[in-house]
Amino acid sequence: MAKTATTGTKPFSLFEWMLAGRYLRTRRREGFVSVIAGFSFLGIMLGVATLIVVLSVMNGFRKELLDKIVGINGHIFVAPIDSPLTDYADVAKRIAAVPGVKRAIPLVEGQAFGSSPYNGSGVLVRGIRGEDIQRIDYISGNIRQGTLENFDSGEGVAIGRRLAESLSLQAGDTFTLITPRGAATPFGTAPRVKAYPVKAIFEIGMSEFDATFVYMPLGEAQSYFNRQGDVQLIEVFLDNADKVDEARARIDEAVGRPIVMTDWRQRNRTFFAALEVERNVMFLILTLIVLVAALNIISGLIMLVKDKSSDIAILRTMGATRGAVMRIFLITGASIGIVGTIAGFGLGLLLALNVESIRSFISSLTRTNLFPAELYFLSRLPADVDPTEVITILVMAMALSLLATLYPSWKAAKLDPVEALRYG
Repeated sequence: MAKTATTGTKPFSLFEWMLAGRYLRTRRREGFVSVIAGFSFLGIMLGVATLIVVLSVMNGFRKELLDKIVGINGHIFVAPIDSPLTDYADVAKRIAAVPGVKRAIPLVEGQAFGSSPYNGSGVLVRGIRGEDIQRIDYISGNIRQGTLENFDSGEGVAIGRRLAESLSLQAGDTFTLITPRGAATPFGTAPRVKAYPVKAIFEIGMSEFDATFVYMPLGEAQSYFNRQGDVQLIEVFLDNADKVDEARARIDEAVGRPIVMTDWRQRNRTFFAALEVERNVMFLILTLIVLVAALNIISGLIMLVKDKSSDIAILRTMGATRGAVMRIFLITGASIGIVGTIAGFGLGLLLALNVESIRSFISSLTRTNLFPAELYFLSRLPADVDPTEVITILVMAMALSLLATLYPSWKAAKLDPVEALRYG
C-alpha cells in the first residue's frame, strides 16, 4: 500500500506573503484597520527619525563643546606648590618632550573689567607667548579682523568677536582694562587702569569664550598682574584627550618639582555629567514614541484578526496550518514596523546631516533665533551621527515591532474554525 505524502507550504512561502500583502491593502470594509496600520507606520517612522536626529544633535553638541573647551583650555593643568613658577620656559620645554604631549603653554590668568567708550564687560585676561597663541588653532585659525603677527613685540590684545560687538570695537581701536589689584601705595592697593590697542578679533564659535577671553603678550600680562617673571600654570595639550592618566605620571616625572595637576575631566565633570543625563533621559522619552506606535500595531492586528476570522476559518479548513496563519499575520504586522523603521532611518539621516541648514531656513522664515548662542554656548547647531547608536535604534524599533505582532498572530493561529464559521 502506497504511503500518502503530507503536503503543505514551506514557512514564509509566496502564498503567505501574498495574503499578508492583501491584508495590508486598503479595502472599503476594513478601511479603518488600514488607517490604524498607516498611523502605526507613521508613528514608527517619526519615532525612529526623531531618535536619530535628537541623539545626533546631542552627540554633536557634546563633541563641539568638548573640542572647543579642551581645544582652548588644554587637557592637563600644571601649577606650582612651594615656589613661584619662574622657570616656566624650561619646565614647559621638558613637558613638551614627554611622549603623547602635543604642546605645553605657560599662562598668566586674571579677571578684569574691559571697557570702551560705549560699554563695559567682565573679561578673563590670559597672558600667552606669541609662538603659543599661533599654535592654538581655534584662535589663530579663526581671526576675523587684524592679525597675530608680532604678537609679542607690542602691547596689543586679541579679543573675542562677541566681546568686540558688545563693546563696539574694531581692530585698531582702544580697549581699556581695569583690575583692582594694581600697584601698592601707602594708602593701599590702587586699581590699575591701562588702555591697549585691539590687535586682533577672533571667533572660536563658543559664545562664552568669544564674549569673555582677552589674550595679551605674556610679558605684558606679568606686568599688569604683578607676577614678577613667573606664571600661574602651564597648560598641557595631549595627542589623545582620553590618555590623561597615562600622561600625568610622565609629566610629574618630567617636571621634577612639587606640582599639583588637574585635568579637563575634573574641571568639567559636572557639566558633561549633566549632558549625559539629559541625553539618556531624552532617549527614554523618545523611545516611548516607538513603543506607542508598536502598541498601535497590536490594536490594528487584533482588529484585523477579528475582521478576518471567517477567512482564517476557511484557510484552516482548506489545509492551512496554525503556523501558516500565524506567519501570515506576523508578516503583516512586521512589515509595518520594518518598513517604518527603514523609512525613519532614511528620514532621520537626512534631517541629522542637514540640521544646521534646516535651522537656518526656519529661522529666516519665521524671523526668530531658534538656537541662541547665549543660551547654548555654540553659534551653530551641530550634529554627529554615531553608527553604533543608529544601529541600536534600528534594532530596538524592529524588535518592538516584531514583539507587537506575536500576540495577535498567536490569537489568529489559535482561532477555532468551527466557532469562527458558526459565529463569524
